[in-house]
Amino acid sequence: MTRTLNLLANLFPVWTVLCCLAALWRPGLFEWFGPCIVPALGVIMLGMGVTLSVDDFTRVLRTPRPVLLGFLAQFTIMPLLGWAISAGLGLPTEIAVGVILVSCCPGGTASNVVTFIARANLALSLLMTMCSTFGAIVLTPLLTKWLVGERLPVDAWGLFKTTVLVVLLPVLAGLALHHLTPRLVKRVTPVAPLVSVFAIALICANILGRNAEQVIAHSGVLVAAIAMLHAGGFALGYALARLLGFEELIRRTVSIEVGMQNSGLGAVLAKEHFTNPQTLVCLAAVPCAISAVMHSVIGSVLAVGWRLRAADEPAVDPPNEAAPIQRG
Repeated sequence: MTRTLNLLANLFPVWTVLCCLAALWRPGLFEWFGPCIVPALGVIMLGMGVTLSVDDFTRVLRTPRPVLLGFLAQFTIMPLLGWAISAGLGLPTEIAVGVILVSCCPGGTASNVVTFIARANLALSLLMTMCSTFGAIVLTPLLTKWLVGERLPVDAWGLFKTTVLVVLLPVLAGLALHHLTPRLVKRVTPVAPLVSVFAIALICANILGRNAEQVIAHSGVLVAAIAMLHAGGFALGYALARLLGFEELIRRTVSIEVGMQNSGLGAVLAKEHFTNPQTLVCLAAVPCAISAVMHSVIGSVLAVGWRLRAADEPAVDPPNEAAPIQRG
């Protein structure tokens, strides 16, 4: 049974692509899932929380350098890539704004799912996501203003509440279950990756279906730009961590965290602040919708590859750093 569940989880890219193609074919097919997005992310985080213990987090907190690396890479590599790609491809203004906006967003909770499936350092990924989310309260509007030239206010309190609701509370609940009901957790844990896979696939399909018309109209340049953005983020994140001497599991975690963005936040900000008042069309939100699919597809392919290939090379840790948490 466990082997079957693992096999289905390893097909993450297939489920994501199938759901997204169905959303383009029938845009309203996944509309029902819209109200379920936040609860679904909460369930995903609960599933991750039950695999963690307090010791996992204390060990990561004793190694702050990887967290700092992920934070700095998130808000330097991706925004600069977004700006360079927009300028290099000569993207139309509204689409360029969307590409830059999503590149300035924090790491998304989907990165934790991909890290989970890849058997990388989940506790480190959760900390990176939390840190970049809080940092985004200030850095997302500042970077967007600098690279786009317009002021973009962020609802800091709303962002904080969502982060607590979707990430912090479910993870704490999972940690509590891990200690209070270990037998139940042992039974539930094998199912968690598969639940995460289908939740993310449905989330991507919902976002894409809501923007299907704009996606199809600008598909060529959008796919090229967003693919370059995320592929560059994954590659440069991994390369930077390797250059600085971090071991394989941390390289993978940094790569995933840098390469995956909070596309949902980008779409909401685009809709609120870059909708054309005459046509009520928001082209800036379209790159965010494409991003939600693209980073999940690229990330899931990497996750499956890394899940099947153990990180068995010797660790190359920075001096005085504690060994990272081993998964799988």
